[in-house]
Amino acid sequence: MLTILQKEFNAFLNSPVAYVVLGVFLIATGLFVWVFPDSSVLDYGYADLQTLFNLAPWIFLFLIPALTMRTFAEEKKAGTIELLLTRPLTDGQIIGGKYLACLLLALLALVPTLLYYYSVYKLGSPEGNIDSAATVGSYLGLALLAAVFAAIGILASALTRDQIIAFLVAVVGCFLVYSGFDSLASVLQGSSAYYTSQLGIAAHYRDLSKGLIDSRDLVYFFSVVAVALLATRLALRSRNW
Repeated sequence: MLTILQKEFNAFLNSPVAYVVLGVFLIATGLFVWVFPDSSVLDYGYADLQTLFNLAPWIFLFLIPALTMRTFAEEKKAGTIELLLTRPLTDGQIIGGKYLACLLLALLALVPTLLYYYSVYKLGSPEGNIDSAATVGSYLGLALLAAVFAAIGILASALTRDQIIAFLVAVVGCFLVYSGFDSLASVLQGSSAYYTSQLGIAAHYRDLSKGLIDSRDLVYFFSVVAVALLATRLALRSRNW
């Protein structure tokens, strides 16, 4: 699995895709956090990074599928998938290596944003006047969100040989899991609305963004990742049917 991880990660770094993804993410978040007056921290007057944590999931919704769309679709189109699957590797090792490479690159995009936290920390009045617990929870939520989106993207890529179709399926799947249940809950009432919203990512992400690291939220994220990766394994095994 580590060999696959290294191969895939190096392939990303040797292609313009990784740099485009990182560049788009950092430029978009930088403009909204520091430049645009309607969302700028400098004009908002409060020492927090809520703009970043509200915007990042929507950017990830498009950028992570752009990273994952080539993982299996390209192998199928090039005819190298059979060669890969005949190597002394299990399906789990192949999926795990490709998944971790995509996730690692997505997490790498978050590292430069730590400079935003440091800047707001220093600019606070008094210095350090920022809710660090909520910030840590929000970063954890973004990392887990990236893990779910990467798993869904890997599954979409395993279902088709066309990268564009894999991208579109992944975007729709990520959108439905992130926002679809919230939209459905908004038309319901009472306990049914609450339980419906809990099926989506947004409710658990909001809890983590408040600095409340609950085991139920962690179990939810890990469960969604596990289900998506198991479905990917099933999609690969379907070649034998």
